[in-house]
Amino acid sequence: MQRRRTGTIAAISVLGMTAALAGCGGPGGGSSDVTLRLVAADYGASRANSSQKYWDDLAEDYEAGHPGIKVEVSVYPWTDVDRKVKEMVAAGHAPDVAQIGAYADYAAQGRLYKVEDLLSIPVQADLVPELADAGKTDRTQYGMPFAASTRLLFFNKTLFSEAGITPPTTWSELAADARALKARGVKFPYALPLGPEEAQAETMQWLLSGGNGYTDDVDSYSIDSPQNIHTVTWLKDELVGKGLTGPVAPAKLNRAAAFSAFTRGEVGMLVGHPTLMTQAAAEGVKFGMVPMPGVEGRSKATMGVADWMMAFKKNGHGEQVGDFLDFVYQDKNVLAFSREYDLLPVTSSASDAMVSDPDDADLEPFLAELPSSVLYPVGKTSWAEVSADVKSEIAKAVSQDGDPAEILGSLQTNATMAESGY
Repeated sequence: MQRRRTGTIAAISVLGMTAALAGCGGPGGGSSDVTLRLVAADYGASRANSSQKYWDDLAEDYEAGHPGIKVEVSVYPWTDVDRKVKEMVAAGHAPDVAQIGAYADYAAQGRLYKVEDLLSIPVQADLVPELADAGKTDRTQYGMPFAASTRLLFFNKTLFSEAGITPPTTWSELAADARALKARGVKFPYALPLGPEEAQAETMQWLLSGGNGYTDDVDSYSIDSPQNIHTVTWLKDELVGKGLTGPVAPAKLNRAAAFSAFTRGEVGMLVGHPTLMTQAAAEGVKFGMVPMPGVEGRSKATMGVADWMMAFKKNGHGEQVGDFLDFVYQDKNVLAFSREYDLLPVTSSASDAMVSDPDDADLEPFLAELPSSVLYPVGKTSWAEVSADVKSEIAKAVSQDGDPAEILGSLQTNATMAESGY
């Protein structure tokens, strides 16, 4: 297949053949074999469905058709994987490929291959455009989306039926539903997880539903925009202040705890991703899903999340890495991973296949949101710092004595400084 490479395939092939004939192919000498080292995150809930099995099977399939190439895979929990890669890079032992949460810092340091120097043109063109664009730093793509999800508003059908209410399409309807659920004794009418686990996600979904987000149309931070101040003020006054978010303060409620409460039938509404479907169904909870309400109608945008694949230049295996990644992004492999972990495909062809398969009907509502989804500003090297700042501060804005304008203004100031390198 046609590729954009920094060198030519023919030249590399000739040089590789010469090295093999000379018996000195590579730094170790005596072999032309190449070992690619991949570090990946674990999406499994237990050892039984660990991502290690997925990658081991994929590596075995690839090696069977590519004599001389070996793929060594190390899978780590999400709590460890980004740190592991950072330590490997710092020690001068960067992996060839990493599948982790962020790429921008490594791209800014000049450590990564450009995507156009790795993937074949058909595979590169098949990446979902909204996700591929989020993989760019300074208009150049270094990050390849690997797994994606969007968010919907989950609601407990049983609790809604008992309260005589219907799913909301506007903020005012959501607040009215929450009041009705509270009157029926529902523990968490609307679960608002602004604890340190994933406060940046809940915040972003609400900011988008209010008409803005973390950045503006030219990708500058706009955290303290008038729309965002209005959104957080509404949350403080109409939900938290009126006791509609449950007995646990938003600052102390993490996403995992909110999901668990939903599976126990204690939550009327909350924002969730596809994994919650499996968890709720396993506990017999009857649930529905609708797009996130907006101020005067359904939100024009929803939050999308992507995890990233990247290739390091350190070991000089660009040609082999590119060929391996073309294999990784084949439909059969993308679909196998997406179905195993209730995630959305990151290629258009695999997305089309999922839409047309009745067995994947439960994921269709999330797929429908993908074209209008907005991702974290992961192309900014400052995002990690800004995200951490949001996690630690945003819950204060909706507390009883909180000042949304002041907190958002402080977050904006810090974001601007982080973006400027201060």
